[in-house]
Amino acid sequence: PDVEVVEVPLPHHRGPADVFHLMSMLSPLADDLLLVYSPLLPVPFRELLLDRGNRLVEVPDEEFDSMGCNVLAVAPRVAVATEGNPETRRRMEAAGVEVHTYGGREISAKGCGGPTCLTRTLERDG
Repeated sequence: PDVEVVEVPLPHHRGPADVFHLMSMLSPLADDLLLVYSPLLPVPFRELLLDRGNRLVEVPDEEFDSMGCNVLAVAPRVAVATEGNPETRRRMEAAGVEVHTYGGREISAKGCGGPTCLTRTLERDG
């Protein structure tokens, strides 16, 4: 299959020593649905996502630092997220996403990683 690579410059945000990557501001929930933190998305990249028909579920400012944007889609419109981001959860559910949460105070908050950081590659049949 053909693969298109899209270069996305990351914002400086909190500096080069910060643990920051694309999943800090974007998580796919389905082929056409993305959880995003728009204030840090480069404008051309955000426009590209919309031009390609994606619907964006916005993480509110107050839930960005608690890894509101870092969720793991285990199937289309089925996601795993850390507890403590009720507005992000409400917005995902309003977009038709089934949300499962876990208490991530120890493993996620202290380790600066959400559910995507706790996974390994999955091989699916079919």
